[in-house]
This record gives sequence, C-alpha cells and structure tokens, in this order.
Amino acid sequence: MNPYIIRKPVITEKSLLLAQTQNKYIFEVDKLANKDQIKDAIQEFFSVEVKNVNTIRRNRTTKRTGKKRTVTVVPQVKKAIVQLKEGHKIEMFDFNPNEGK
Repeated sequence: MNPYIIRKPVITEKSLLLAQTQNKYIFEVDKLANKDQIKDAIQEFFSVEVKNVNTIRRNRTTKRTGKKRTVTVVPQVKKAIVQLKEGHKIEMFDFNPNEGK
C-alpha cells in the first residue's frame, strides 16, 4: 500500500453533509491511482471497511483572474468518493458547527 495515494481530504459543506447523512467521504487522490488501490489505502490508513469507491477526474483548465485578466492554470485533480460500511466512520469528518455554542 502506497501511503501517498491519499493526498488530502476535501472538507466542504457538501462533503461534510455527505459524511453525516450517507456515510460518504471525499478525498483528493493521486491521479494514477485506481479504485482498488484507493480502497486498500483508506482501509489501512483509517482502519475502516469500505463499501464502494467512485472517482471523479477534473481536467486541467485555464481561467482569467485579476484586473489585468492574467491567465492561470488550474491543475488536473482526481477525487474519490468513498462509502463506508454501516457502523464505520472517519473521525476527521465528524464536525458539528453548533458544538462550541
């Protein structure tokens, strides 16, 4: 198992909602990794059981920003949506904004 397959978790409102309601977690992964490698890496790193893995690839694009409309390149990214089996969860995504109030 290559520990560098998982780049970072994607922490957004949508990903936190998916984690709480559907037990799905989103990670940015290496663009050459396949679903079996992602599944093995998640299971070994977080000690959970994975039900299935879906992947999304966003291709490299360009966009214009700033007053002078300079061109910047948005790199290619591969994301994995990992669904865990019932009873398993990843503590990193267990976030409640009303908890501190």
